[in-house]
Amino acid sequence: MRFARNLLFVLAYFVLLLVGIPVLLVSMLFGARRIFLSYGRWMMRAGRDILGIHVETMGLDRLDAGTSFIFMANHASYLDGPLIVAALDRHVRVIVKRFVFRIPVLGQGMRFVGYVPLDKGVAGSGRERIARAARLVREKRYSFLIFPEGERSADGTVQRFRRGGFFLALETETPIVPVSIRGTYELMPRGQKLIGSGVVRITFHEPIPVAGSTQDDMPRLMDKIRQAISLSL
Repeated sequence: MRFARNLLFVLAYFVLLLVGIPVLLVSMLFGARRIFLSYGRWMMRAGRDILGIHVETMGLDRLDAGTSFIFMANHASYLDGPLIVAALDRHVRVIVKRFVFRIPVLGQGMRFVGYVPLDKGVAGSGRERIARAARLVREKRYSFLIFPEGERSADGTVQRFRRGGFFLALETETPIVPVSIRGTYELMPRGQKLIGSGVVRITFHEPIPVAGSTQDDMPRLMDKIRQAISLSL
């Protein structure tokens, strides 16, 4: 059953990428980024349903519709990003590794809508990308999804946080929303190729304001976010 669902997912994804070509062209022609963002979220939700993943969310009512946020989540699986983006009631951008931008159609679309590529291991890339994301937050009021662990956890537990996303929040004085995602490690842990079906629970915690905070406050802030995320895991 798992193999059949994954095969159907791959076939459907290929078809949706082909359909995405005219959607992307129309979006670029009219500068309508929301059209492609909406199509991308619909693709994620369709894939979720095909794979038999049921998502339960809590805390979306805590988020003001007119406010930009930096969402920070634990990272245990490749499924985390797509499932969180699909669950949100707003458009959100992500800082992702550059290899994802090589995917035909999807890569061009992500670049068009404001996703930010990150070159892992390239000196200065992290600072440059955080600066680029900060400009988008200030000028266009984008929200971003960040995985402060940097990489997927090998055992599903929350790992040490990196500072990049916190620099972004402090520099733009954008509230941080801790996000706990539970169940994705069981469905697709690191090193596993096939995706399982089951229940994933996503909790959006109370936004934490950072206005007036400085880099001296960063260790305390990082600990506070990590504790909030771990609370629901």
